[in-house]
Amino acid sequence: MYTSQNLDSTFAALADPTRRAILARLASGEASVTELAEPFAMSQPAISRHLKVLERAGLISGGRDAQRRPRRLEAVPLAEAAAWLENYRAFWKSRFRSLDKVLDEMKAAQKKRRRKKR
Repeated sequence: MYTSQNLDSTFAALADPTRRAILARLASGEASVTELAEPFAMSQPAISRHLKVLERAGLISGGRDAQRRPRRLEAVPLAEAAAWLENYRAFWKSRFRSLDKVLDEMKAAQKKRRRKKR
């Protein structure tokens, strides 16, 4: 189960667009630091700092393949964040249903006023 600290780490890591882009890249398969750094106009140490944040949050893990150290996406923290957000789906669904009802009532009232004017 998720804890407040886990969620804090996950959402803090996801707050940065570079880290989200790195995760998007890793969703298609593991990659080395060099491969992850390619699309960004920043130094490899800067990318490494981003990777450390992602690793501390548990969003990625590193392995060893000969001299290559590929990183891979870890799904558990993302699943926990999605589960936490899912708790609010019912709330928003209810709110949108209420809004739809009010809008339908407003449309019906407006239609009624138009008919009376004729």
